[in-house]
This record gives sequence, structure tokens and C-alpha cells, in this order.
Amino acid sequence: MKRILLALAGGLMIGAIAASHAKLPAAPPKSDAVKAAEADKAAAAKAKEAELNGKAQDHAVANYKKNKGIAMDTKPAPAAKTAKAAKKK
Repeated sequence: MKRILLALAGGLMIGAIAASHAKLPAAPPKSDAVKAAEADKAAAAKAKEAELNGKAQDHAVANYKKNKGIAMDTKPAPAAKTAKAAKKK
């Protein structure tokens, strides 16, 4: 009984090793239309990803500024007022 089980296990091992070394046939070459469609699809996906990434970064910056108490004004402070305030101190 043990011999049968050992022979069966050995055969399964040999089969598994042979199957893992088997090669698949090469894929057929793609036509120019298929390549162009894939390139367009990849470009659209990349543009959408860049847009979503930009929105996420803007949202993160707004959240950071909101929680840190930093004003969201894009106008810089006038230089004359800041210079006078520095002299007073």
C-alpha cells in the first residue's frame, strides 16, 4: 500500500514540475488600430488620474490650512506694513 502511495505521490510531483515548466504559445501580434485604441485609453486614464490627484492635493492643502489657522488669502501682505511692524518690535 505504501509503495502505491509513494508511486502516486511521485507521479503527481513529476506532473506538477512538468506543468510548471510548460510554455504558453505567444500572443498574436496586435494590429495598429488595437495599439492606437490602447494608447488612447491609457492617455485618457493618465489624464483622469492626474486630475484626481490634483483635486486631492488641493483638498489636502485646504484642510491643512483650515486646521492650522492659516488664512487662505492668496494676496501677500503689503511690504510697508510688515516693515513698520518689524521696526516697532
